[in-house]
Amino acid sequence: MFHNIIINLLPQNSIKTMKMKRFLLVIAIVTGFSISSGLAQKTWTLEECIQYALDNNIQIKRQELQTELTKNNLQQSKFQVLPNLNGSMSHRWDFGRNINPITNEISTNASMSDGFGLSSSVTLFNGFQTLNSIKQNRYLQEKSLQDFKKAQNDISLQIATAFLQILFSEEALNIAQSQLDVTALQLEKTKRLLEVGSKAKGDLLQIQAQEASEKFNVVNAKNNLNIANLTLIQLLEIKTLEGFKTSRPDSVPMNYNNALTSVDDIYKEAEAKLPQIKSAEFSLKSAEKGLDISRGQMSPRLSLSGSLGSRYSDANKMSDPITGKPTSTYSFNTQIKSNSYQSIGFDLSIPIFNNFQTNYSISNSKIRVKDSQYSLEQTKKNLYAEIQKAHSDALGALEKYNAANEAVLSNQEAFKYTQQKYDVGVVSSVDFNVAKNNLTKAKSDLIQAKYQYVFNIKVLDFYRGIPISLK
Repeated sequence: MFHNIIINLLPQNSIKTMKMKRFLLVIAIVTGFSISSGLAQKTWTLEECIQYALDNNIQIKRQELQTELTKNNLQQSKFQVLPNLNGSMSHRWDFGRNINPITNEISTNASMSDGFGLSSSVTLFNGFQTLNSIKQNRYLQEKSLQDFKKAQNDISLQIATAFLQILFSEEALNIAQSQLDVTALQLEKTKRLLEVGSKAKGDLLQIQAQEASEKFNVVNAKNNLNIANLTLIQLLEIKTLEGFKTSRPDSVPMNYNNALTSVDDIYKEAEAKLPQIKSAEFSLKSAEKGLDISRGQMSPRLSLSGSLGSRYSDANKMSDPITGKPTSTYSFNTQIKSNSYQSIGFDLSIPIFNNFQTNYSISNSKIRVKDSQYSLEQTKKNLYAEIQKAHSDALGALEKYNAANEAVLSNQEAFKYTQQKYDVGVVSSVDFNVAKNNLTKAKSDLIQAKYQYVFNIKVLDFYRGIPISLK
C-alpha cells in the first residue's frame, strides 16, 4: 500500500515519473514476496510437532484403520442374532425318463420347469457361541483402541526425544561457537604481543592450532544439529528441512519433583492409565471368550427355518374331459397360484464325533488364554522396568547436573585466572588451552546431564498421564 501513496505524490505525465512508478512497483513485488515467504516459514513448538505427528503419521493412520476393522467385525457379529433371508430361482429342462415336478409322476416327455422360493432360518441356541462372539469382538475392538492410543504415545515420545535433541544440539553449537570466539580474540591478542616481543612464536602456533580444532568442533556441532533436525522432520514426515525451524522455549526448567516420587507410586498411576496395560487386559478377556466359543461347539445346535415358493412346468397340461388326453398347458399365473407351498420347522444338530476338531479347538483356546496371561504379566513387568530405569536415570542425571554445574563454576574461575596470567606471560599457551578445554568439557557435561534429566522426567510424567510439554 505504501508504494501507491508515493506514486500518487509524484508528478504525473512525465518520463521520469513513469520510470519511478516501474521502480516502485518492482520494489513492492519483491517486498511482498519477502513478507509472504516469511509468513510461510513457521516455528514449531514441541506441542505443535506432537499434534502434527498425531494427525499425519502413517503408522497412526494405519492403526486407526485397524480400529475401524474391529468395529465392523463387532457390528457384523451383532447382526448374527438376526434371521437370514435368501431367495432362489431355477430354470431347467428334463429329457428322457424324468419326474414331473408338479404331479411327481414318471414321464418320458421332455419338459421345461421354473421354480421360485424364499427361505429363512435363525439360530435359537448354539451353546452361546453367537453371544460370546459378540463379547469377544467387543474386547478386540477395545484392544484395538488401546493399541491406537499406544501408537500415539510412542510417536509422542519419539517426537519429544528428537525435539530435546535439537535443543541440546543448539546449546552444544552455542558453546562451541563461544569458545571459538574466545580463541579468536585470544589469537589477536597473541599476535599483538608477538609483535612487541612479549610472546614467543610457539604460543601463537599453539593458539592457531587451538582455533583450527575449535573450528572443527563448530562444524561438527552444526552437523549434529542438522542431523537432529532431520530426525525430527522424518518423524513428522515432512519432505525437506527448508523453512523448518523449532521454537526454542525461553528456558527449560529443572525444578522438577517427579523424580522424588517413588517407582511404585508412579507404576500404580501408569498401570491404571497406560494403553499397553489395558490392551493386554482386553487381549486376555478376548482369549477367554474364545475358549467359551470353543466349548460351545460341543453343544447341540437348534435352529428355526421356514420357506415358501411355487413352481411352473410346461408338463402340467389340462386334459380333455371326453378323451382324457392333455390339450394345453396351464398358464404361468395359474400354476404359480396353485402350486405354492410353505414350510416351517425346527432343526436340531447334535455333535457326536467330528474328528476331534472340537477337542483340539478347546485345547488351543486354553493355550491362547495362558499365553495372554503371560503377555499381560510380561507387559506389566516391562512397564515397571521402564519406569524403574527412567526414575534411576533421572536421579543420576540430576546428580550429574549438580556436579557439572559446580564444575562449570570452578572451571570458569580457573579459566579466567589462567587467561589473566596468560595475558601477562606468566603461563604458556598450553596451560591456557588446557584450562579452556576443561571449561568446554564441563559445559558440555552440564547440558548433557540437563537434557537427560529433562527427558527422563518427561517420560515419568507421561507414565503418570501428564501430557508432554516443556512448560
